[in-house]
Amino acid sequence: MMTSAPRLLFVVNQLGFFVSHRLPLALAAQAKGFQVHVATAPSDAAADMVALGITHHAVPLQRGGFNPLSDLRLLWSLLYLFLRLRPHVLHLVTIKPVIYGGIAARCMRVPGVIMAISGLGFVFIQKGGLSRALQSFVQQLYRLAVGGDRVRVIFQNQDDCETFQAFTHLRKQQTLLIPGSGVPLSLYQYTLEPTGGVVVTMAARLLIDKGVFEFIAAAEQLHARGVMARFCLVGDLDPDNPSTCTPADLQRWREGGVVEVLGHCADIPALFSNSHIVVLPSYREGMPKVLLEAAACGRAIVTTDVAGCRDAIEPGITGLLVPARDASALAHAIEQLILDPAMRKSMGLAGRRKAECEFDIAQVVSRHLQLYSEVVA
Repeated sequence: MMTSAPRLLFVVNQLGFFVSHRLPLALAAQAKGFQVHVATAPSDAAADMVALGITHHAVPLQRGGFNPLSDLRLLWSLLYLFLRLRPHVLHLVTIKPVIYGGIAARCMRVPGVIMAISGLGFVFIQKGGLSRALQSFVQQLYRLAVGGDRVRVIFQNQDDCETFQAFTHLRKQQTLLIPGSGVPLSLYQYTLEPTGGVVVTMAARLLIDKGVFEFIAAAEQLHARGVMARFCLVGDLDPDNPSTCTPADLQRWREGGVVEVLGHCADIPALFSNSHIVVLPSYREGMPKVLLEAAACGRAIVTTDVAGCRDAIEPGITGLLVPARDASALAHAIEQLILDPAMRKSMGLAGRRKAECEFDIAQVVSRHLQLYSEVVA
């Protein structure tokens, strides 16, 4: 197991998420001389990692909720993995890997720990007494995870950074702001709008807190007013997330006939090339990758004035902001863009320029590699 190459271990909830959001970074680190490992929940695609020279480790990671027994199993599994592998750099991504990987790293005194906070999650969106109690519990776990000078925490927006610092007392010099996981601009290319009727697309996991119900309601309002456009909802249900929509919801929307419910799409560049407007009415995000991809493709955006979403656009220049949970305001903003092709073109061009300056995956990878080198040194 021991070699002269420094060992970099990613811990991520699912292998699919690692491939979609971190694989280019892992391959770049490998090219720089790191021995790359990734620990996720068991996956049938683990053999694909072996073919790339990346060692996969299966750990008992369940995304949904907090279950004391399963979470203790995860913690024990990570303790054993860190003891056996002795990573030089640990990169923890998503909530449970950050919390339990951070606690295990403190116990095993891992030399360098990098945590990626890509959003504070469902717990911090919900309101009410039970949610506040759960937030307090999660905050205590985060405080345990981030203790020590070895930790560096990457945030995708300033709101999350300030919120996290307030309840963990993390020092400013331990934080770093990197806007998202980057976009491969050669793949997500600027294209002119397609001819024909306007296509309005929402592409996301089908969660209530992504604003799916507001998107459906806005489409229904515009349809009732005679505003002509195709409304497309793209994405899968997420049964492990307590905010998931249901199969009954999908069936009702299909029967309503106003919104086309298209399911999963593997080719997002083609999806956006065939769209005119991209919509994400989320309640809170880290830095939504779908909006970075939409900007790179030169598409006007409508999104909400919440953490993460507002950081992905320049209001009035690359897209429009609306209040969260407000279907009428969302409908009004979409209607503006449906009726104004010149505005859409201007915003699309400005979005592409923003993507080239801020969202290029090469820049994101370079900043991470620099951080890895600092940690190893």
